[in-house]
Amino acid sequence: MSDPYETTEAHLGRLLGRALNSFDLPDRLVERLGTALAHSSSLYTTHHSPAAGTWRETHRHTYLLADGGAVSLWELSYRPGVDGAVRHEVFASKAEACLAVTRLFGEPAAGTAQDAVLLPGDEEPEGDAAALSALFVPATPVHRHREYAVEESADHARRVLRRAENPDRPGERIAARLRGAYAHQITQAFGARQALSNGRDAGFNLYEHAFVLLDGTELSLWEVEHTATPDGRHMCEVYESEAAAREAMELRARVR
Repeated sequence: MSDPYETTEAHLGRLLGRALNSFDLPDRLVERLGTALAHSSSLYTTHHSPAAGTWRETHRHTYLLADGGAVSLWELSYRPGVDGAVRHEVFASKAEACLAVTRLFGEPAAGTAQDAVLLPGDEEPEGDAAALSALFVPATPVHRHREYAVEESADHARRVLRRAENPDRPGERIAARLRGAYAHQITQAFGARQALSNGRDAGFNLYEHAFVLLDGTELSLWEVEHTATPDGRHMCEVYESEAAAREAMELRARVR
């Protein structure tokens, strides 16, 4: 999970600093990115092949610019199975990222049975600009194809519910169902900084914790992490729906 205290400038600097090929980005694009006011990061695809010892993920980082426009950078993080070290490359378009996957792994980057498109779908940067400008508008539902991890999922659900501080967090009915969770996936749905009414900045992050239950059904918890508290401390809230979580973020941004 990303650091809620990280500024957009620091996020961009960290992204470009770890990318092996950041010098290939067009100078004009880098100049525009220097005016970024807010950002949102999301996991787009993930692929794991234990037999081959390879792993890769594609992340989309979208930046809202001072001129009202938005640009996205596509980051490919991968472990080639040679020395186990994670490498990062960054691209100005999804097509370039897909070509890099083909170059590195000799296979298509998306649309295969092994690569699962996660979030946020296939919108263009303008859609992300709207999401960053009107940060808390509920997203249009999309069909999500997931790649779940089978590892202590019931315990993960218990810990998510335990750290929730909001009085309207999911109750025993949801907790009882999640005791039968055997797989889960965590996806960041939103992340940015927001200026509060008192002039102080606060960090907001929204995560979906999606679970597969023993009966084959899926259930999600929506976790809001923010620092819109009177003393600026970090706080976690958990909701049963994305709409409720985004409504809570809007409320925190207005009243703190």
